[in-house]
Amino acid sequence: MSNVAIEKAEHGTEAATVMKEASTVADHIRDRAFHLFLNRGGADGFDLDHWFQAEQELMQVPEAHLIEKHDSFHLHVAVPGFSEKDVKVTALPNALIISAQAKHKHSDKDFGTHQFCSFGEKRMFRRFELSAPINTDKVHARLENGLLKLTAHKLETSISSALTVSAA
Repeated sequence: MSNVAIEKAEHGTEAATVMKEASTVADHIRDRAFHLFLNRGGADGFDLDHWFQAEQELMQVPEAHLIEKHDSFHLHVAVPGFSEKDVKVTALPNALIISAQAKHKHSDKDFGTHQFCSFGEKRMFRRFELSAPINTDKVHARLENGLLKLTAHKLETSISSALTVSAA
């Protein structure tokens, strides 16, 4: 069981990091979709097919399970083949973003002459919108046997801040 670092982001800082990453991912998908378009002879009518094929080739959409309890959210995300250093968790006031990237590297001197290798770069990106705001300081994540387990505590509502109205 390994702990995974949590990056906290408020709405203002979200644009600087998360939006840049999302834009980069979209650029890669767009480039691949365009290459698929060219390979098909530039025929019209297959734009969505090209886009979906590019997404499928370049990105993994992980299986996940989100549970809401009275005081917290519990999120389990399948991330097989990724280590804790490959996985990035960003906690926003109303969302959790999971991204990961890993590259396969090997050397002939380690294994001998390679006959075949289908390992390559793999990327994953998924945003989970939450139904209640969370305390970004109280988000914990651990990676256990290819399963990322997150706990995000909801913002505590102060009872003292509630208004009491009484008739005189």
